[in-house]
Amino acid sequence: MTAPLQDIVVIDLSRALAGPHAAMMLGDMGARVIKVESGTGDDTRGYGPPFVGPEDDPISTYFLSCNRNKESVTLDLKSEDGTDMLSRLVAAGDVLIENFRPGVLDRLGFTVQRLHELNPRLVILKISGFGEDGPEGGRAGYDQIAQGEAGLMSITGPGPDDPQRVGVPIADLLGGLHGAFGVVAALNERHLTGRGRVVRTSLLAAVVGVHAFQGTAYTVAGKVARAQGNHHPSISPYGLFECADGKLQIACGSEGLWVKFATAFGIDPATPGMATNADRVRNLPLVIETVNGVFAEYASEDLLARLAEIGIPAGRVRTMDEVYQWDQVASQHLLLGVDHPVLGEITLPGSPIRLDDNPFAGGRAEHLPPPRLGEHNASVRAWLDSLDHGDG
Repeated sequence: MTAPLQDIVVIDLSRALAGPHAAMMLGDMGARVIKVESGTGDDTRGYGPPFVGPEDDPISTYFLSCNRNKESVTLDLKSEDGTDMLSRLVAAGDVLIENFRPGVLDRLGFTVQRLHELNPRLVILKISGFGEDGPEGGRAGYDQIAQGEAGLMSITGPGPDDPQRVGVPIADLLGGLHGAFGVVAALNERHLTGRGRVVRTSLLAAVVGVHAFQGTAYTVAGKVARAQGNHHPSISPYGLFECADGKLQIACGSEGLWVKFATAFGIDPATPGMATNADRVRNLPLVIETVNGVFAEYASEDLLARLAEIGIPAGRVRTMDEVYQWDQVASQHLLLGVDHPVLGEITLPGSPIRLDDNPFAGGRAEHLPPPRLGEHNASVRAWLDSLDHGDG
């Protein structure tokens, strides 16, 4: 099996989540990813609990989540040996990923100009908190700060006076997704030009870039969206409803589905205040009361079966353990087994991308476990030496 990025070498100078996630995505598609860390390692090695493994050398499950398919080398970038090693890696690489605060890499002697002097074909991905220029360019950014500043928290939560963060570091993850996409585009362009380029994104840009209809509600219609809990602001009924023994979700995303749903549950689809989607959105409390009323007669399993029978999209709200024990998740190869040097066989959430000639998620036949700090110091130096002698 040929991996799409099997000939690409990625130098991952990033830490925390956005950059490492981008690098991991490239690694999942077959790229060789060399993670460059300080002597104390990526900050996420200390994020926890939970930790697993030996008590005197605990391993962060946070770190395990974003560093599979990588090799780890430790470098002191303020030392002559460290800068020499990084120069050799840059010369041998195809992609460099960094999420230092803007200007830090320049002060270490690795400006964009210098990087391209070492390797004109190098694609450079820079991920920042709020961008490198503008009135707040260079501002430090962490995920939850970006979620708030980019408006996401104002539209998330039970109501407008109770803003909530998303339950995962979504600004970081989106930054990584956008960054990896930009890298792949730049690598494709390199086939035409023979030269690399700089790709930039930020946590701010990543969140604003997925505002979708909530963004155009303001930019076109002048409406400021606010949080309204578990019901869609523009489609109804579409949200979380109560039944006899719990809660489940339905999505009537068209008038046809509404008519089918209402008729099946004894609701007149032309009821005043509910005859059109716009009516139902404006009269959401009436819709919630009506749907909860008919659902009160059903246990969740019976209700889900009934909804499936009539073709209404529906589902339960699963806990994380239920998700990873779900046979549908397993069928999509979203569970990935790797042999960790300390922990032995462990299961990781796998790549969300499947290719047609690969029975497993991702683009490689074998996935590597997240590395121990400095685990590949010797092997990477040996590889660079072989390149110097024309053996690689």
